[in-house]
Amino acid sequence: MTDITVSAHGLNTAIRAILAGAGSHEREQKLVADHLVLANLTGHDSHGVGMLPNYIASAREGRHRVNGKAELVDDAGALLTFDGGTSYGQVVAFEAMEIAIERVRRHGVAVVSIRNSNHVGRIGHWAEQCAASGYVSIHFCCGFANRTLVAPFGGTDARFGTNPFCAGFPRPGDEPIILDFATSKIAAGKVRVAMNKGETLPEEVLLDAKGKPTTDPKQLYVPPTGALLPIGGHKGYGLAFICELFGGALSGGGTWTKAKLGRRVNVNNMFSIVVDPQRLGGRDVMAEEARNFAEWVKASPPADGVEIVLLPGEPERQRKKKRLADGIPIDTNTWNEVIAAAESVGVPRTEIAHLVGVIL
Repeated sequence: MTDITVSAHGLNTAIRAILAGAGSHEREQKLVADHLVLANLTGHDSHGVGMLPNYIASAREGRHRVNGKAELVDDAGALLTFDGGTSYGQVVAFEAMEIAIERVRRHGVAVVSIRNSNHVGRIGHWAEQCAASGYVSIHFCCGFANRTLVAPFGGTDARFGTNPFCAGFPRPGDEPIILDFATSKIAAGKVRVAMNKGETLPEEVLLDAKGKPTTDPKQLYVPPTGALLPIGGHKGYGLAFICELFGGALSGGGTWTKAKLGRRVNVNNMFSIVVDPQRLGGRDVMAEEARNFAEWVKASPPADGVEIVLLPGEPERQRKKKRLADGIPIDTNTWNEVIAAAESVGVPRTEIAHLVGVIL
């Protein structure tokens, strides 16, 4: 199957039109569309426009709230608890981080819990938001949909989600360091992308429904479903477990149990710590140490087949530069799902074709 290629601007405009068809107001359209397109631009297609069909179906069926906001349910100054009320996570998390940033200016730190949000998207987006204000941040995330996705270390069936971990470190005068990864060996959305492209997965990533290794991405989506494996064996599993406790138990959003299986509402929870480095060692010291360390690490002689050692966040910036220039590739199956979502809310495919400049 041949990918189509669309511009970032055209894709953003098309996403906004589809969201408008589903009832989203202009601000919600912008926050969701900007988030999805940036995910595609940075190469995280798993969290890009391919998520839109699920969002639209969820909105049409009343499984998440359109035009909702982050509700501040507990305000203790530097400690903040938000309830998303199943609203778009791109809106809830943005608003929560916006308030957190204001509190950091006042207190030097903000500790934030978000519960009951809809899918919050690419977690690195929120670290980037904090880093743009000069603040360090750490994020633990977990969530519930209709089923679990990842097996524990030593287990053979899925018991929790992909539970991402993220940290952002600003560098005055330079690009921030952004570490953002699912604690499963591969994000579930990347399995969906591989399935839509007709590709196989790497070895030792996925188990089938019988707990046996498989490279077939359909085994995660077509019943009876299998389970992803955690990164790094017992260490990655331990981090996933902590993300569930911090993101779910500590936030009040809850953790996975048998009783939650089969739920049709996609709920995400996130626990974040945002810190002003000026209140610790100071921005100048931080910047110098970060620069010296980055230079030391990047000076390592590259291994065979590697052009240069990269820092966390650099691959995403490289992909963004290339895709801004060359366009964003979208596989045919994903694009057809986006068109179907558009038509389901009364936006004809001819309008989408006009907006993105693609012949359909």
